[in-house]
Amino acid sequence: MTSSPGGFPFTVNGQLPAVKSPVLIVMLSGWIDASGAASVAMDYLVESSNAEVIVEFDPDTFMDFRARRPVMKLREGVNTSIVWNTPQIKMGTDAAGTQFFMLTGPEPDSSWNLFARSVAGIAEQLGVVKTIGMGAYPFAAPHTRAVGLTATSPDPDIIERLTLSKNSLDVPAGIEPVIEHSLHKIGIAAMCIWAQVPHYVASMAYPAATAALLEAVSMETGLTLDGSRFSREAGVQRERLDQLVSNNPEHMDMLHKLEQSYDEALSETGSMPVTSMDIPTVDEIAAEVEQFLRDQQPGG
Repeated sequence: MTSSPGGFPFTVNGQLPAVKSPVLIVMLSGWIDASGAASVAMDYLVESSNAEVIVEFDPDTFMDFRARRPVMKLREGVNTSIVWNTPQIKMGTDAAGTQFFMLTGPEPDSSWNLFARSVAGIAEQLGVVKTIGMGAYPFAAPHTRAVGLTATSPDPDIIERLTLSKNSLDVPAGIEPVIEHSLHKIGIAAMCIWAQVPHYVASMAYPAATAALLEAVSMETGLTLDGSRFSREAGVQRERLDQLVSNNPEHMDMLHKLEQSYDEALSETGSMPVTSMDIPTVDEIAAEVEQFLRDQQPGG
């Protein structure tokens, strides 16, 4: 590992690679990620692309060790090493042989502006032409509909050309939109794609959202990404959820109302609805869904 030039808070593993017109995929854990859909998508990208670390950010600068303690590797009483949980940039190769970069790891606990500027500076040196973040949030959507996607970007032109849902609201921000602005300022296209996860399954895995994110990233970047495993898992989960709902008249009524509200809002405005109808609470539905899925497992 070699230190970065100019004393910036990151370390470069050897020399930065030369890649033609690469893209950077961003997913830092710690903020909203319903069902862990975006984290699962990033794990898939890292594993399937045989990713290697090329940049590691300084944990002393960005991480709160009392909130995210490092791991001591103890072997027969010997403290062999300390593993620091810190953001990294990795390089991988897709199924078609195209190289790309990934920003992964935990969301920084402090110095967000410094972190965002550092990411932008590295991206500029790497020749990155586009960055795409991934996220997922719980939403009043039925599991019987395709996963809705929304997008954010500081560039109005990017948002204008997208067919994804566009919203206007004020919400607490994670680090990703801060990175978007730093990249936008130096002329690198930056956006984030968000999957809408049915609120009643947001506390468990929802592979349909992961598949939707991977498909959207593939379409936006041209990368060859195979999300078929998640699509198959989504089909199995859909059957189980349908069976659960069909066994409970209250849930059947809830689902029909949710479908009607969702479909009407889409047909009238083209945007995703925000429903206020009286339905069972998220915790009530989630608890029953989780119990049902456990019962379906062998030996359950």
